[in-house]
This record gives sequence, C-alpha cells and structure tokens, in this order.
Amino acid sequence: MNKFKDKRNFFKFIKDKSTSLFLLMLASCTGSITPSNRNNESNSISDSESYIRPYHHLPDGTFRNPEGSVERPDYEFPWFKFARERMAIKVNIPQDHIIKSDDVLAKLKSLEDKDTITWIGHSTFLIRLGGKTIITDPFFSPNAGPLALGPRRYIDPAISLEQLPNIDLLLVTHNHYDHLDYDATKNFPFKKAKVLCPLKLSQFYKDLNFRNIQELDWYDQTRFDSIKITLLPAIHWSKRTLTDRNHSLWGSFLIEYRGNKILFCCDTADGPVYERLGRQYGPMDLTFVNIGAYEPRELMKYSHATPEEGLDIAKQLRSNKVAGMHWGTILMSLEDPFEPPVRFKQNAKNYGYKEEDLLLFKIGETKALKEII
Repeated sequence: MNKFKDKRNFFKFIKDKSTSLFLLMLASCTGSITPSNRNNESNSISDSESYIRPYHHLPDGTFRNPEGSVERPDYEFPWFKFARERMAIKVNIPQDHIIKSDDVLAKLKSLEDKDTITWIGHSTFLIRLGGKTIITDPFFSPNAGPLALGPRRYIDPAISLEQLPNIDLLLVTHNHYDHLDYDATKNFPFKKAKVLCPLKLSQFYKDLNFRNIQELDWYDQTRFDSIKITLLPAIHWSKRTLTDRNHSLWGSFLIEYRGNKILFCCDTADGPVYERLGRQYGPMDLTFVNIGAYEPRELMKYSHATPEEGLDIAKQLRSNKVAGMHWGTILMSLEDPFEPPVRFKQNAKNYGYKEEDLLLFKIGETKALKEII
C-alpha cells in the first residue's frame, strides 16, 4: 500500500492550494451543471429519424438519459463551497467495517470453487460464477481524479491489484474516475481478461493494451461462457475532461447465470425507466444499487439515488434481494459517510422488504451466492 499512501500524502500537500481546489472541482466525478442545448437538439429530430436513432443517441454523437428521466436545470453550482465543506468532513470508521486483507485472501481461497461475491470497496466487487471471476468497476487509487486530485478515499481497497485472483471478465459501467480508474487499468495484472463496456469506451482499454474488448449499447446482449450479460439503461452521465460530457455511454449490467438474475447498477438516479425494466427483465434475484453520495440533493438528485430511492429502484425492478454499494469507501459528498447503510436498513418495510432482504457487505467480505439468493 506504499504507493497508495504516497499518493494520498501528495494529495494532502496540494489540497489547500487554490489552484488545486479549482482543478478538484473540475475533476470531481460529481461534475458541474452547465448550460446545455441538448433539448433543442433533440427536438430537431424528425419523426422519420426517430425510427433510426434510439432516443438516448443524440444527433451530435453524444448520449442522454432514458425518456422521462429527471433533467438538470441550467444554473451555477457553488463548487468552492461544496469542495470546502467536503474536505472538512471527519470520517469516523466503525471498527467492524473492514476485514483484514489476509482474512480476505484466505476466504477467497477457501471458496474458490464456489459461486461468491466479495466487496473490494465502493463499486468494485468480485463475482465468481461457474469458475469464472468477474470484477466490476475496478477502483484502486487513493482518489477519484487525475494525479492527486478529486475526492479522496478513506478506506484502502480490501486487497491490492497484485493480490487479485485471476480475472476472466471486467465490467465497467461508465467513465467517471471512481469507476474507470486509469492507474488501476494501466497496471491491471490480467490484460487478457474480456472487457465489456458501454459505447465509445473501448479505445481507453485498447490504449492500455487490453485486446479482448466489446462495446455494448443499451439492450445489447452477449455471452461469456455460461453467463449471459445485457447492458441496460441507467440515469447518469459521463465525463472525464472539460470537453467530453456524455461522449461515451453509461449503463447497468444484467448478469444471468443458471436461472439467476443479478443486476449490477451503474450510478443512477430514480426514474420511470426502472418500472419498464422491471416488467421486461424482472424479477431480479439480486440488485446492486448505489446508496451513497447523495448530498447536496440539488446536485446529486440528477445522478445518485438516496438509500430510499435505491430501494424504490429495486422495488420497481421486482428485486428479491438488494445490495447497497457506492458508500463507505470514498468521500464524494456531504452526508455522513456512514448514514447510507442506516437509512437503507431502516426503510426496508417502507418498500416491501424485510431487513434480511437488504445486504450490506463489510469491506473485504465474501458471501456465498447460494446464501444470498
């Protein structure tokens, strides 16, 4: 973890500099709310074109959220105030939140022939199905941004990149820095792994010497051994630089294996698309949904669900079990970092669930699939 600590120390050194704070604002995966003429562009699509171009494809080659999704207004967000308040948050980590890496590795070894799910942190999971190991949104850097900029994590990954078991399949939901980690991708030890990504993200992997890459549009399906995977819509956005907003697609992965349906959600807001997906693809046996990074609501409500909204999404998808993710790892927003799991569990009955139907992993915890679904 020396590289992790060195990079975090560098971040601490520069974070008080005004220039770095400005760059932090720009690099943050929460992004800025900027004026857009997308609505005017979409209104210019003729009826005949609408039969050719899917709704989420815009004429300029960029993408937008599913029809009926909440839309960002055009206004200036107080970024400096937000960044200052975020940096001032003191994180009190519960003692039982983390499993020691030696114990994580021992558990993975003891269950290597079983179907399991392991939380590495944030939105990074190891999912073992039928002898194949899937990794989701591998994020291992100490911060979510270029160099030492961007929101910083307060929990190390459960295990390091070098300690990962052999990875057969890599799933990435979108290009924000806390999901598409440049350093982790560059140094990924299993470059022969199959990569599935949304449209216009394959070049990122090609540039870093991955060769088995497949881009998917929403509703595209593919197979990997005995596993069927479909990219489904989410209500979010994409951006890595000042000029590439929504130039690549985002989405959620439906994983079907031996009659079981596991939906790994992209970061998402709530919206009517989930009722439609529930009718078409549900019921889900297990849905992973983001439950953290939701304050302030004036910013986050367009792309990140609250714990309650996460439960509503799962209910619309007709999910039997729900796993909360995207919390307890990195400081991205203004809520207490350990408020999300409390609200998640407390609201189970309000959305038709028992508390035992809602899953919360410890960092590094492995659960056998048969004990979950």
